[in-house]
Amino acid sequence: MLIVFAVGVVGVLVEAFVPRPARYLTQLGLGLGGVIGALVAVVLLSGSRATAAVGAVAIDGVTLFLQGTILLVALLGLLLIAERGAVPRARSGPGTWSRAAATLERGVDAFTPQASAVPGSKDELAAVRAGVSTTEVFPLTMLALGGLLLFPASNDLLTMFVALEVLSLPLYLLCGLARRRRLLSQEAALKYFLLGAFSSAFFLYGVALLYGQTGTVSLAGIGAAMDQRPEDATLALLGIGMLAVGLLFKIGVVPFQAWVPDVYQGAPTPITGFMAAATKIAAVGATMRVLMVAVPTLGDDWRPVLAAIAVATMVVGAVMAITQTDVKRMLAYSSIAHAGFLLVGLVAADTAGVAAVLFYLLAYGLGTVAAFAVVTLVRDGSGDEATALSHWAGLGRRSPWLASAFALLLLSFAGLPLTSGFVSKFAVFAAASGAGYTPLVVIGVICSAIAAFFYVRVIVLMFFTDPPADAPTVTAPFATTLVIAFGAGATVLLGVFPQPVLDLAERCAQFIR
Repeated sequence: MLIVFAVGVVGVLVEAFVPRPARYLTQLGLGLGGVIGALVAVVLLSGSRATAAVGAVAIDGVTLFLQGTILLVALLGLLLIAERGAVPRARSGPGTWSRAAATLERGVDAFTPQASAVPGSKDELAAVRAGVSTTEVFPLTMLALGGLLLFPASNDLLTMFVALEVLSLPLYLLCGLARRRRLLSQEAALKYFLLGAFSSAFFLYGVALLYGQTGTVSLAGIGAAMDQRPEDATLALLGIGMLAVGLLFKIGVVPFQAWVPDVYQGAPTPITGFMAAATKIAAVGATMRVLMVAVPTLGDDWRPVLAAIAVATMVVGAVMAITQTDVKRMLAYSSIAHAGFLLVGLVAADTAGVAAVLFYLLAYGLGTVAAFAVVTLVRDGSGDEATALSHWAGLGRRSPWLASAFALLLLSFAGLPLTSGFVSKFAVFAAASGAGYTPLVVIGVICSAIAAFFYVRVIVLMFFTDPPADAPTVTAPFATTLVIAFGAGATVLLGVFPQPVLDLAERCAQFIR
């Protein structure tokens, strides 16, 4: 975490003092070096069990596994954010700003050249003409990454709240920096900011109630206090309910999922991929730590509620995804459904459940970044991403490698055998069944079958449907292609040879108390 935060601070100084032409390569080198250095540090710390920062940070197997997963996702996300490959030039036609700007652009850049300019204004067009690149996204991403690393490692509620704000504020900004569809991007950022502010207020109110019940904000201290007086838990139950609003909002579960499709659609696609994977990993990790360390005594109270939320989330995510006509919104509702499957593992509330969730988060994170990377490569004549599902018809004939990779990722999300998605769902369902929640598993299997319908529908559209007259162009820039190849390879590898990672997750599934 210190490495990542240091790189973020140095990145801010780079923006202030390094000449503009040299900033991109400097920021990219800093970002990749910082993430790789932090990943090496996590590996070197493997097996550690200690607390740091006066007990505010817990270093245990769960923390290190989640931080390693987040850093892997961040490495892929940084490659997407840094992409500046070739883009098809605009077709001739009426002189709208988007066509004029696309004609001037020299490469794929997901971020607006001048965030402070009014969308579609002469100032923004002048920035495009000058070839300006928004390199501020690199330090913002690193600062968000630092918060993401701290969130599941927090050992007291105040540190967790600080981590929540540190990871959220940069993401609010990054969601509003899309190069195209600027108004949609700014709308997404505003929705995310306002709803995120409400959820943070609920979280802080929950902290106050838990402090009122136990006299401490330490997770271990709350757990010890609840063990001594389990019959007097009124304030604690109210506090956990309030706390859950902030945590479940970040995970994107029902009834706190309304922001997910709008923000995922409006944000720059590289940010969407990074946020969809890394934020969910960190938020699920923080939720596990609160439930398993602070209030395991109240398990009989919160487990049925969590099971009901899991059912609602799986059903809403699967059913709503069927109705979508936009690829990014479909993947957003898919993300909501996967949040429900993750909660199935949390309901088990034992070592098997924690290990299953850890494996699920790794498989889901790598596959999600790769799926959104595919979306960035399918573009229409004006250079915009062709996210309408109708534009993806016949993609398998025009770009078989890309369509095949996307089909593999979709089949993994559906839970097809020999993919990481199948192993992930089997693990969480087995954990829940072992804990006595067999009806929840049955509902999960039914929702998986429903979800498989819309995944297969996209595959049929790509391979067995004639392409439209205005078929989009497929690009193949190096960094994005590398991300897709890595994600697809990990999907197959974790599906065919999952046991080493499952064993690692089981060894790591112990919280320090």
